[in-house]
Amino acid sequence: MAYRLTSASILSDAKEVEEMLHLETDRLFLREYTDEDFEPLHAIFSDQEMMQYYPAPFSIDKTLSWIERNYTRYQTDGFGLWAVCLKETEECIGDCGLVKQTVEGSMEVEIGYHIHKRYWGEGYATEAAIACKRYGFQQLGLNKLISIINPGNLASIRVAEKIGFTKEKELFIFNKHHWIYSGVADK
Repeated sequence: MAYRLTSASILSDAKEVEEMLHLETDRLFLREYTDEDFEPLHAIFSDQEMMQYYPAPFSIDKTLSWIERNYTRYQTDGFGLWAVCLKETEECIGDCGLVKQTVEGSMEVEIGYHIHKRYWGEGYATEAAIACKRYGFQQLGLNKLISIINPGNLASIRVAEKIGFTKEKELFIFNKHHWIYSGVADK
């Protein structure tokens, strides 16, 4: 079943003039979402196990809204969550990217990631997060990046630690208790 995203045509028209973001690692490439990413992303976001640290799995409308919000972020912020694709097959296996978040009244930039459970334990989240960290520090000139993590999400904590982030603080955000992991740019 195909789903049409209203902003996609606007984004596609703009991208005829602009160069789309494309990050590469040894095994992956990250690119801006396209309409074709709905089905693989919804497979992740609608799955109870993969979304266990969110309030609930996403409905079709919530997944569409998630994708639309990132189309908007590309235009307003110059970044957002990007599709994570295997170089070998070009399959979209999740997303990873940079998202502005308000934390205790301050604007922070978070590295977020979601990888399909078929690919858990293969290092893809870490590989994608490292690419986003480099992009944030080297291309965007950011001094600090964070990850907002549910304390029970040990896999996400491991990813944050593998990319050099350390636990900065605990706080109540998004209506629940989270840990904030952070890393700073090398001087």
